[in-house]
Amino acid sequence: MSYIEKNKEKIILFIGVAFVLGFMIVYFVQKYLYQSMEKVEVSVYPSVLQVGDTLYFGEQTSHHFPKKWEFGDGNLSLETQGYHRYEKPGFYQVKYTVNDTDIQMFSIEVKPNTKEDSGDYFTEIEAPSEAMQFENVMFRAITDKASMFSWKFGETGTIDAKESFAIYAYQEVGEFEVYLYTDETAYPVVHKITIYPSFKNLNDELDVEDRYKIIDNDFKDHLQQIADGAPFNYHYNYLVNTYLCENENAVVRVNTTKHNSFYYYCMGLRFDQTASIQSVKVGFNERENCVTKLSIVQINNE
Repeated sequence: MSYIEKNKEKIILFIGVAFVLGFMIVYFVQKYLYQSMEKVEVSVYPSVLQVGDTLYFGEQTSHHFPKKWEFGDGNLSLETQGYHRYEKPGFYQVKYTVNDTDIQMFSIEVKPNTKEDSGDYFTEIEAPSEAMQFENVMFRAITDKASMFSWKFGETGTIDAKESFAIYAYQEVGEFEVYLYTDETAYPVVHKITIYPSFKNLNDELDVEDRYKIIDNDFKDHLQQIADGAPFNYHYNYLVNTYLCENENAVVRVNTTKHNSFYYYCMGLRFDQTASIQSVKVGFNERENCVTKLSIVQINNE
């Protein structure tokens, strides 16, 4: 009797156990990868820009899966985050792929460069004059000739960014001077910005009416930015994450008669370039520390 025939039952048992273990390993690995990829947060903005402007792309995850960014113009990147510049106007689909399985798509509109060459040349800073503490503030260098950039946002005392488009979140409250150095300017371009206390860190001495007024005005400013064609994702996500506790279905009442969810209201506002926000009043749930409804008055400037 051969060895195989003599130990046939043991061999079959061994093969069966090995198969079960292999199946369990594959199952748990796939489950781990799936759960991990669900935690990947991806950002691509602005969604509307001009030829030559900078598009930011990035992900936030503690895992190191193979990823790929495809920008729809024949270019791609394997970096976790970075910047991309389109050379031609049009509509593009940014495709983010991680681990060859999880795919996310982002629509980008690139408009023709409308800046006119007047003969005289100036570099300017496009940025808000006011913002909130811990808010991501966007700074853009308006230039046709400069190719090297250095930003000082006035808080750290050092160079904070080296791209034409930069994002910075102030940790302190106060007035700051932003300096932009380029290879085409003899002296830095200066921009002043005032940073107000974060919604989550408002002083206790503020009474309820003052606190609500700050929230009302912040909603009004960001909604008007959406109506004016500013980057949608930035302003929309700021309001949802800061005030609405990520509830995109908060009730919005417009001009006392029309009702909608916050998400669909903002999507409509995005394409209504005639809307002018007159006032915003929030309904605040003190127990949950969240805005749960909004009453908005707006007019259309035909």
